[in-house]
Formats: sequence, C-alpha cells, structure tokens
Amino acid sequence: MTNYLTLSLGLVMFSFLVCLILLIPVINLFSKLHLTRKKEAPKSGKIPLFDQLHDIKAGTPVGGGILIIALVTLAFAVSFPLASFLGLYVKSAFPLRAELFAIFFAFISFGLLGLSDDLLKVFAKPTKGVLGLWFGLRRRQKFILQWILGFFLGFFIYKYLGVHIINIPGFHIVWDLGPWYIPFSAFVIVAFSNAFNVTDGLDGLSTGLLIICLAVFGVLAIGNLDTPLLFFVSLWVGALFAFLYFNVWPARIFLGDAGALSFGAMLAVIGLITGKILAVVVVGGIFVIEIASSFIQILGWKFLKKPILPLAPLHHTFLAKGWKEPKIVMRAWILGLLLAVFGLWLATM
Repeated sequence: MTNYLTLSLGLVMFSFLVCLILLIPVINLFSKLHLTRKKEAPKSGKIPLFDQLHDIKAGTPVGGGILIIALVTLAFAVSFPLASFLGLYVKSAFPLRAELFAIFFAFISFGLLGLSDDLLKVFAKPTKGVLGLWFGLRRRQKFILQWILGFFLGFFIYKYLGVHIINIPGFHIVWDLGPWYIPFSAFVIVAFSNAFNVTDGLDGLSTGLLIICLAVFGVLAIGNLDTPLLFFVSLWVGALFAFLYFNVWPARIFLGDAGALSFGAMLAVIGLITGKILAVVVVGGIFVIEIASSFIQILGWKFLKKPILPLAPLHHTFLAKGWKEPKIVMRAWILGLLLAVFGLWLATM
C-alpha cells in the first residue's frame, strides 16, 4: 500500500507541473481566439440580477475543462502502460479494458457534449429567453443528450462490469436492482453532471470541492488496490490543482461546460463502479444541495409563479444577499471537507 501511495503522490505532482506549464499559453491562446465568456444581459430594459452579478466576468477565457480532459487522457495513455511495463502490479476489480472504457467514455463523451455547448455560446447568435438572452444548446437538447449518454454508460456498467447492487453501509442493506440498475445509474450520472454544472458558478467553487471529493476516492482506490482508478484519480487531481491556481477569485480561466458536464458525470461513474454511491452523495453533498436549490426555484416559478429563493442555485442567493464571492467559496470548501470526512467514514464501515 505504501508503494501505491508513493506512486499516487508522484502522479499528482507530475500532472500538476505539466498542467501548470501549459495553462498560461492556453489562457493566452483562448483569449486571442476569443474563446471567452460573453455578456448575457439584454442591451435594453431591465437587467436581470444574475447578469448584474456575473457580467463583470465577461472576457474571461473558457475551456479549461477541455485542457484537463486532454491532458489527463494523454498522461494516462503514456504513464499507465509504462508503469505496467516497468513491473507495476495492476489490480482491478473488473476486466481492465471494460473499466478503462467506462472511465474514459464518461470523461470524454460528456466533455465533448459540453464543448459543443461552449462553442455555441461563444460563436452562435444568442436567442431571447424568459429571463434574458440564451446562449448555447437549449436545455431540452442538452438534457436528452445527457440521458442518452447516461443510459449507455448504465448499460455498459451493468452488462460488462457486472454492477447491479446498491450497498448502504452501516445498515447492512443491500439492494439488487437487476436490470433496473441501468435507469438508476443513468439518473445518478445525469443528476451529478447537472449538479456540478450549476455549482460551477463562482471562481474556484466547483474545482475545489471536486478535489476534496477525489481525495476521498483516491484513498478508497489505494485501499482497494484499484490500479487504473488510482492512476486516473491521481492524474486528474494534479491537473485540477494547477487549474485551481488560475481559477480562484478573480479567475483567469473557467472550466466551461466541457469540464463541468464531464467532471460531474465522471464523479458519479466513480461512485457507481466502486459501489460507493452513497459516499458520493455525502461527499459531494454541496453539489446535491446546489442542484436541489435550483429544482426548488423551478418549482416556485412553475406552481407559485414566483421565485422561492432570491436567486438560484444557492451560492447565488448568498451573492445576492451581499456575501463576497471568496467568502462563499471558502465556507463551501470547509463544509465540503467536513462532508468528505463523514463520507469516508461511511465508505469504510
């Protein structure tokens, strides 16, 4: 186990340094290509509160997520076979190729979906929405595509990884869902993909919380000696640390939907293939709270014809009440750390 911990830390540092070196030229390149956030406020009439709070970020490069996806994928493709060739004992709970396919299909496919949305936001003409201008894919289009990818991943995990059981640690409850595991896993993947996306609204918020979540699953991967998952998580965490350096307030680059959709879906997939989906819900509790607040706001508009919260998701409510952005992020990270401790405790019961 000590050797695996040493390997994991080395991979984190390697990925961090490579990503750190690449980020500055990438930020400059995206700026020159005008791959930047656009102002969303209407040119005339009342300016929505969201736009009042966020249009100050216009001009910041978008697309850090696609750099992380590309870097982690390439680094894994080089380092994992090399480590195996040099004599590292590779252990996996599943057929190796099937596990790697599940990981990288989720990572890349949701990233490409998000990238298409990012490009439309940047280069396509906006359309008028209910609360202002609408950029990118329509909600329904994006939602349908997410469900298609989610069902495919659910089927693959059920069919080729043989996962179909939900374990509730501490209560000795085991549910065998059988084929119903496919829609269940699709729901979890789509839910976390959207939860991460709505949380990615303040500088450093979602990335910092994700690093905390992945630290927990890195510990679990070491404990289970799941070599491919350990490699993947370690490389991902290192790249995220480098990105976070430039993403904290005031951010010099954003993840974009390419990163947000991919990273949320990937977090769910890790929970599913490790059998620790309850731990994901607990450790990623801030993501759950954020998506729940958005859902509550939608219900308010639908049934009460008025908002329940001043602004959704929840971090925007605090922003609207006058909290400074770094204060909201720091307190969310603290709560995320506490949830991580609790989730790790649950996962090891």
